[in-house]
Amino acid sequence: MFFIVFKYIPIYGLQLAFKQYSVNLGISKSKFVGFSNFRLLFVDPDFWVAVRNTLIIAFMQIVVFFPFAIILALLLNEVRQRRTKRVLQTIFTFPHFLSWVIVSGMVLNLMGSTGALNNLLNVLGAKRVGFLTDKGVFRQLLVGVLIWKEAGWSCILYLAAITAIDPSLYESAIVDGANRWHRVRYITWPGISMIVVVTLILRVGYIMDAGFEQVFNIYNPTVYPVADIIDTYIYRISFQRTANFGVSTAVGLFKGATNCILLIFTDFVSRRISGTGIA
Repeated sequence: MFFIVFKYIPIYGLQLAFKQYSVNLGISKSKFVGFSNFRLLFVDPDFWVAVRNTLIIAFMQIVVFFPFAIILALLLNEVRQRRTKRVLQTIFTFPHFLSWVIVSGMVLNLMGSTGALNNLLNVLGAKRVGFLTDKGVFRQLLVGVLIWKEAGWSCILYLAAITAIDPSLYESAIVDGANRWHRVRYITWPGISMIVVVTLILRVGYIMDAGFEQVFNIYNPTVYPVADIIDTYIYRISFQRTANFGVSTAVGLFKGATNCILLIFTDFVSRRISGTGIA
C-alpha cells in the first residue's frame, strides 16, 4: 500500500514535465509543450551547479561515509564485553533518531560565527572561523555531520550480517593460530561482502539524492555555489520563485532517470566483476 500510494500513483503527475501547468485546467488538460521545460532547465546555469554539487557531495558520502559504517561495525564486533558493546551501540545509534532540524540547531550553536567553538577560539586568542560560511570546508562539514548522525544506524545491517556467520569458523581459526586481524580479513569480511556490494549498488542508485533535509537546514546563501543540490534547487524554483511546476517536475524526472541508469550500470559492473548483484 505504501508503494502504491506514494510511489506508483504519483507517476501520473510526471506528465507535468511535458506540459505548461494551469491550475484551472488541471494536469490532464494543461497545454502540452513537449521538451520546452527541459530546454529551460538545461540552459539555467544554476541547475548545472546543483548537479555538480549533488554529484560531488554524494561521491564524498560514498567514499567516506559508506566505508566508515562498515569499519564501525567491524570494530563493534570485536568488543568482547557484551555490556560495553550494547552501551556503544546505543551511543552511536541515538543520533539517528534526532531530526535534521535539531541537528542543524546543534551545529549552528556549536560552529556558528557566535557558536561555542568560535567563542572558545576567541577566548584562546585565535581568530573566529566561518565553518558554515567557508566554501572550502562546508562539504566536509556536511559529510562529518552525516557520519556522526547516521553511521551508527547504518552499521546495524553489517552487524546483523556478521551475526549470521558460523561461529565455528572463528573457533577453527583460533585453534589454527589466527589473530583478530586474520579473522576479520578471512572470515568476517568475506561473510559480509555480499551485503556490502548490494548496499553499495543501492547507494549508487540514490547518488542524485545528496540529503535534502541536511543541506536545507544547514546551508545558507553564502555557500550556495558549493552546497546547492538538485533537491534544494527544486525547492527554490518551486517555492521561492514564480512557481513553474512543469520545470520542477522535469528536474525530478531527470533526477529519477539518472538514478535508475546509474543503478542498472552499477549492478551490471558488479555482476561482471564479482558475480554479485541486487537480484
